[in-house]
Amino acid sequence: MNSFPARTHFRTTALEKGSAQAYRGHSSSAGYDPPVTEHGIELTPFLLAFASALLAAKIFGELAERLGQSAVLGELLAGVLLGPSVLGLVPLTEGIHLVAEIGIILLLFEVGLHTDLQELIRVGGRALTVALIGMLLPFLGGFLLTRLLGYPALTATFVGAALTATSIGITARVLSELKLLNTEEGQIILGAAVVDDVLGLVVLAVVSRIAETGSVAAGMVVRATGLAVGFLLVALAIGIPLGARLIRIVGRANVRGVLVAASVAFALLVAVAAEKAGSAEIVGAFATGLVLARTNRRHDIDVAVEPVVDIFAPVFFVYIGAQVDVSLLDPFQAANRPPLLLALGLTLVGFLGKFAAGWGAWGKVRRAFIGAGMVPRGEVGLIFASLGRSTGALREGAFVAVVLAVFATTFLAPPLLKLLRPGVARA
Repeated sequence: MNSFPARTHFRTTALEKGSAQAYRGHSSSAGYDPPVTEHGIELTPFLLAFASALLAAKIFGELAERLGQSAVLGELLAGVLLGPSVLGLVPLTEGIHLVAEIGIILLLFEVGLHTDLQELIRVGGRALTVALIGMLLPFLGGFLLTRLLGYPALTATFVGAALTATSIGITARVLSELKLLNTEEGQIILGAAVVDDVLGLVVLAVVSRIAETGSVAAGMVVRATGLAVGFLLVALAIGIPLGARLIRIVGRANVRGVLVAASVAFALLVAVAAEKAGSAEIVGAFATGLVLARTNRRHDIDVAVEPVVDIFAPVFFVYIGAQVDVSLLDPFQAANRPPLLLALGLTLVGFLGKFAAGWGAWGKVRRAFIGAGMVPRGEVGLIFASLGRSTGALREGAFVAVVLAVFATTFLAPPLLKLLRPGVARA
């Protein structure tokens, strides 16, 4: 299942056909008849939109980081300002959509690269308990609240699912700044966030299947869960030896950029395999990251892939922000009040559900700090929102409510972590 609307349909305009015919007529005297390339993306508007999205993402991301927030928030805001409802510099076109889809696939590949399965096993039970509580409570709260406000079950399922994930990137960065990354609390938070990532992608694959059928049935949920987990396990079992062999072959090559090209191509091919198997492309990309993280070139791949991700991934968040219609944020319009009320409720439910998860950790640890570390939603929550929007499961009002809730919980996390940090960091 794709994270975005229907795939690009290529076409040739009459002007392009005329130009191609004129070119063929000009060159046929030399005995060469060039092929006609069909496309439906006009280059100049696409380049302007791509450049605008990229520059705005970096500028607003920098401003957000200077204010002690995640760059993702700045990129979202850039998308809102540049989107069709404000400046119109980033239209929701096929070209930007494709760049954004590539961006999210590469981002999940990078997340997989940064995921240490050995560390996850070491942290063990406490992290797993915190993660499961932190997924279950927000999902139930979001689902019940959305149903209570009169939304259909399919919409409520997507809303609840969007509240399940924790942003490991945002939490890890704040913990690093506070020099608490290697404390017991820090390791539990990171372990739980990794479990959230893995289980969140399983949930994503499940809700993707639900969106295809348009209904929520217990048997279909069980089958979709089995398919998602099964694909991840098979991908790891086959991919780990295959990835090691690929890296050995690549290591003998001398051509520039072969490592990053081979790694990205591998991720894209496994993403296609995931889609063909009935799972989600990003599950395949994440699995590829897990596979290559176990090779002896993990660091080299990470360094090589990072600038590629830095080009494409921000466009995804700009694209999400561009889908927000700012006219829906006006509380004085009666029609806007239900989605704004839903956004407020989801922020509260999302915050309390994750915060309460901190009490799932046993031992002499600061549970409130662990709970605060689980609060930010960030990237994965926005992936759920995007998927729900593209499939029609999240109508405009519900989509805006989810984006606002993700924004609010992500904004709250850094100052809360700083406020609740343990007085003395343990080695």
